[in-house]
Amino acid sequence: MQQKILVVDDDKKTVDLIRLYLEKERYRVSAAFDGQTALDLARQKPPDLMILDWMLPGIDGLQVCRLVRAESDIPIILLTARSTEDEKLLGLHLGADDYLTKPFSPRELVARVRVVLRRARQKQAEENQPPLYLGDLVVDFVAHEAFLHHVLVHLTPKEFKLLETLAREPGRAFSRAELVTRVFGLDYEGFERTIDVHMMNLRKKIEPSPDQPIYLQTVYGVGYKLRKERENENS
Repeated sequence: MQQKILVVDDDKKTVDLIRLYLEKERYRVSAAFDGQTALDLARQKPPDLMILDWMLPGIDGLQVCRLVRAESDIPIILLTARSTEDEKLLGLHLGADDYLTKPFSPRELVARVRVVLRRARQKQAEENQPPLYLGDLVVDFVAHEAFLHHVLVHLTPKEFKLLETLAREPGRAFSRAELVTRVFGLDYEGFERTIDVHMMNLRKKIEPSPDQPIYLQTVYGVGYKLRKERENENS
């Protein structure tokens, strides 16, 4: 099935150029030349992705971005001639998934479209992932909750993010560096060993015997993993 992309720009030449490159990649392209039309199309026929110009007649691109984001998770790539860091951050803060400054390379835009759509598919798959049942432990990815012996385990956001990361791929060994990035984000500048503190606290809440963990296992020289169901609990 062709993925649908809505291009929003008041300059027809820009729209035609973007359409040309996207249709070469077999995307189905529709267009809007003002903010209100963009909002109407996004509501009536939601696209898989929106390419949105900042400067639009009537409702500008930032307002469109904010209103769309309040109603849906449609991925948005913002186009603008503005190039200051504060302006870029404003667009991202209002819900844009990516940002490209005019004039831009159409090939770069197509590459960014692929990346943003891939992230959106991955996010949707994660949100639809069923709960993990591992012995007496249940991890509900949608509700962001964990249960032990059918009792809710009260976790901090960081503790749940750590557990969630491991639980999405049971049996896979994650390095401390990778866990820090997943839990704290790319901009974190603290120590990797911070993850050990969160792991210690998580084990206290989940493990029958935190000093001899059966769920949250240390992989020496690497980091941590959540055991698979078939693994021996005493390993």
